[in-house]
Amino acid sequence: MADRIHCVKKTLRLMPGEAKELAQKAEMAGMCEADYLRFLISQKPNDYPEIRILLKQLTNEINRIGNNINQVVYNNNSELYRREDKENLNAYMKKLNLTMKEVVEQFGN
Repeated sequence: MADRIHCVKKTLRLMPGEAKELAQKAEMAGMCEADYLRFLISQKPNDYPEIRILLKQLTNEINRIGNNINQVVYNNNSELYRREDKENLNAYMKKLNLTMKEVVEQFGN
């Protein structure tokens, strides 16, 4: 099946240290060496495992903040709103902004 998709064969020469590094990086990414090289060629930032993990963490954090915002709005509409809720909301928004800033600084726009 793989030969039908990837029909061009390339020979690659590496120094022993480079070959070891390729093997280690491919293993860390959970891929075979050929898949890892294809992955590097495609250069799709969303494919990188590190970025996927950070984006998942960021999505989870945003969902938690959204849940807290919903609770504050519900309490406000029920006239159960407290000043502490507003302070918590501001703290969550600051945390969200800091997390977004870290992602942008690490991976660019």
